[in-house]
Amino acid sequence: MENWYIEARDVHGAREEIFECIRQKSDKKVIYFNGWGGLGAAPVLRSIEQELRSIKAKKNPSRLCFDTIIYIDCSAWESTRVMQRKIAEELKLGPETVMATFDKQDEVDDLKGVDLGSRDVIPSVSQVINQTLVNRKLVMLFLNGSDDEVDVRKFGIIPDYCNHVIVWTFKRRSLTIHDQREVAIKLRYTHFFISSMSSQLLQTSDVHALLREEAANIVARHPWMQGVDPTMVMKCCLYELFLQYSFHRATGFDWVAHAPNYWMCDGIIKGNGTREITDALHHEIHWVCNNASLLDKVFEKLMKDPEAPFLVVKKDGISFSRESPCCRWVCMTSKNLTIQEDTKAILERASSLFVALDKSENPQDSPNVFLKHCCNLGVLILSHCSFSFMSPPFLQCEGLRFLGLDHCTHDNRSEGAGNNANWVCLQSLWVLDLRYTEWDAIVSEENMDIMTNLRELNIEGFMCWQLISGRLQGRLRYLQKLRIIKPTHKAETPSIACYNPLVDKTDLEILDLSGNRDMENLPANLSMAKSLQMLILDGCDGLKNVAVPDGLPSSLRSFSFDGYGPATKWTSSFKLPQEFSEPEQPHDAYKRDAKTSKISLQACTQLENLFVRGLPNLVELDLSGSEIKVLDLKTMVVDVPELKRLFLLGCENLRAIIWGSYDSMKRLKLEVVCIDTRAKRTPGLTRPSLAQHKHFHLQLHAVLADARLGRSLCHLVEHYVNQRGDYEGTHFNIHVTSSVEYGGGVQLEATVKEKTAGPSNSPQHHVLASPYGDVTTEIGNNNVPMLVFPQPPAQRSDHHIEISNESRSLGSELVADVPMLAFPQSPTLGELTRRYAESLHVHDAATSASMPEDWHRLKWCHVERCPNMDTIFPAEAMDYNQLQTIWASDLQMARCIWSQCVRRRYDSFEKLQHLHLRSCPRLQFALPVWVPSFPNLETLHIIRCGNLTHVYALNKKYPEEIVAHGLQFPKLTTIHLHDLPKLRQISEVKMLAPALETIRIRGCFGLRRLPALQGREPGVRRPAVEVEKDVWDALEWDGLAAGHHRNLFEPPVHSRYYRRRRLLRGTVLR
Repeated sequence: MENWYIEARDVHGAREEIFECIRQKSDKKVIYFNGWGGLGAAPVLRSIEQELRSIKAKKNPSRLCFDTIIYIDCSAWESTRVMQRKIAEELKLGPETVMATFDKQDEVDDLKGVDLGSRDVIPSVSQVINQTLVNRKLVMLFLNGSDDEVDVRKFGIIPDYCNHVIVWTFKRRSLTIHDQREVAIKLRYTHFFISSMSSQLLQTSDVHALLREEAANIVARHPWMQGVDPTMVMKCCLYELFLQYSFHRATGFDWVAHAPNYWMCDGIIKGNGTREITDALHHEIHWVCNNASLLDKVFEKLMKDPEAPFLVVKKDGISFSRESPCCRWVCMTSKNLTIQEDTKAILERASSLFVALDKSENPQDSPNVFLKHCCNLGVLILSHCSFSFMSPPFLQCEGLRFLGLDHCTHDNRSEGAGNNANWVCLQSLWVLDLRYTEWDAIVSEENMDIMTNLRELNIEGFMCWQLISGRLQGRLRYLQKLRIIKPTHKAETPSIACYNPLVDKTDLEILDLSGNRDMENLPANLSMAKSLQMLILDGCDGLKNVAVPDGLPSSLRSFSFDGYGPATKWTSSFKLPQEFSEPEQPHDAYKRDAKTSKISLQACTQLENLFVRGLPNLVELDLSGSEIKVLDLKTMVVDVPELKRLFLLGCENLRAIIWGSYDSMKRLKLEVVCIDTRAKRTPGLTRPSLAQHKHFHLQLHAVLADARLGRSLCHLVEHYVNQRGDYEGTHFNIHVTSSVEYGGGVQLEATVKEKTAGPSNSPQHHVLASPYGDVTTEIGNNNVPMLVFPQPPAQRSDHHIEISNESRSLGSELVADVPMLAFPQSPTLGELTRRYAESLHVHDAATSASMPEDWHRLKWCHVERCPNMDTIFPAEAMDYNQLQTIWASDLQMARCIWSQCVRRRYDSFEKLQHLHLRSCPRLQFALPVWVPSFPNLETLHIIRCGNLTHVYALNKKYPEEIVAHGLQFPKLTTIHLHDLPKLRQISEVKMLAPALETIRIRGCFGLRRLPALQGREPGVRRPAVEVEKDVWDALEWDGLAAGHHRNLFEPPVHSRYYRRRRLLRGTVLR
């Protein structure tokens, strides 16, 4: 890497020198610009972009005329994926192709639980970018907000072989000053390193100019801020630098977090859109410097400027800008200050005053000395000061908007001097911040009545929530932020239920009650805070439940409950960032013994940020209706060892649940998990009735609108079954559907146009509506219509999966695209179904996909009304000899129930007892024959399968002995066949059924063979037969010796409606 030093002191000069570098060093394609020690780099890159676009517009051929110019601002770094998306957007690549690929891959990563910051580039998109740019002359200006250099080649940009120039810099959403040597050692792909003089060597005017350019760049980043004066933004930058250099270091408190309030209360930002501007700038303006001395030198240089707005008086007596007529922000950290005329004038003009004295000192009148000259203050912070609480020195500051008191004490010498004090200054207050200042009177009911404009109240290290809540009722109606944290005084009574402190707080957005260890219940009227967006309960050990009668406000976006105690710093934003300064886990964490057993955030429809940790007694967590996309039990819900119940009903955005590592899953004690990801408007989103008659270690109830969430459920079930060896103790009932009609009942849905026949105490059957519905059987004493059809098992197994309607990605999730020998298998819905399901119900699904191949435990399979399904079980499917019932109905496209395969099979169908098929018009055969017998089949019931020629068709490879000796059905007792006009014989080979009891046949006019009774026990009653006379007469027989003769059956019963049906065969009705 080659270095180049430039002499420029401003943005314009630096831009021209970089242009010269591009002209002269044509072989140096990747250029890093370090700015002036980091400062000013981003404005230079923005200026380069604007100038190059101007050159391109003039169409003047030159070395600096580029075909494509793109500016990529990744200062708020998220991932290389996001950077790639921005490049694609700049190149205007196809929204229906390339941009859709981003959306699809992001969704896939959501389902996998991939962290946002870990998402890499998409190779196919990189290829498109490369094809788009390979023959273009490109320049890319890039702000890199990450800590690492980015290799642009992985994005499809190849500067080594193409005419591509990259000019970039490290730039976060902050104002950065750094040593260039720390940057240079990070670079591996950069060809050219351009640096300039350090910011501390610049003239004061140069620093001001660069700050103005930085401010203009911040405004340009937000199109909606185009009318904002950059000078105002620059003042905000200087204000925060002033705080960080002076007051923050002196107090150790993070008063910088109040920056948005300071800007407003000082009057720097005012007018329309003040709130939006301050929120945006708060995320942009933050000074970062790895070497504090560099920042000090820059600030001290700025303070020597006659136009500087600062006055800093240090403990050693050094002061700056004392004679500046522009000085408005004053910080004093020395009590030994003699007020002279020039200082008096400054104090009279001051709009912000920060007084911070040493903790060891005990000053008596220092604030009075300062404040008696201040009449225009908007911001006042006093730290470690002593003054009369009866008559505080700021009473004459009638325009005061921000009052902060830190570790201030009452001056006893002034006792009784302020009985007639006028507290009118409190009326103008917007923010009151009390930290470890035990001053009860300032928040008395009388003074609160005066604070009619208060928007934010923060009390730390003094009052508890119970003491302040009674005073809030009916007062401070416009409060937006309320923090009562880390109290040092307990309430006389643990709870005062009669108070309604939040009943009129409709503007409240942040409520922080961290450290209120004696609070047992949340305010019952918390639901009245309709604008609440953040609730923080860290360290509230005594809280029994996080729940209120009418539910928490639906507007809640962020929730934190850290059992390890309050955070060391608080935030003014609505997001709980990863670096939210949660305290480290103490060694005796569980000794705090947080009592909370239930957290209900049900119906918090905006909830997207969650942090719960260190609650040893937490049993139930209800996040129903929330916006959470990924629930991560590694980072969001941590160290809750007794968590037993988890509810996620109506969480339509839920993509994945990360259960944690193998070790952490071993500690899971979850007993009930209820999930429903259909839309919140879906009726019936109630908790399912849980099994009471059995004890399960896990009950999993889920309704999935997106089948891919089954991956997370598969992980959980796999752990309980495989790692804990507890299959019988694991209950799951999973319904994959997007239908809003399904309410979660336990009854299987009835087929359209069906009704139930038979007495209530007999087995239930379906009867199809038909012109021949009155045709009854006359076999035995039964008087049941011929179209009767057995109902599927009404009782679900303890391991049940139901699939209905069309859920997202159903087809791809049913069939795991993984080789048979791959291990571990892909954790999909198909994997969960094939390995652990005992009962399966598929209905009203438009998918054409077959079921998974292997079935380890499936006992009954019920499939109906799936118009596109070609086959239920694919050719290579294996049932591991567990399948007992196959029930299929209304499969319009199905050609078979189980496909034939090319290899010889030695298993399957050993436990199959019932085969029920109905209304499958294209069905050619039902099951392939690759085994010598169906040893447990008892009933065969098939209705209205007009194309069926055989029920059992020979597999492509089959046991040769069955051709000679026949296919064995030793327990088959009942055969019911109706309306199968093409059926020639039930089995393609000779069928032996010695236990037959009943045969009912109607409308099977092509039938030529019945099963043989060879091997039937002597003396057993002959099978009863009901069949049309024409069909009976046309049957073919092998003879008595073969056990296949009409005399081995009871004389057949013919329907009395037989002639009528024969006439109807040629009519339109047939």
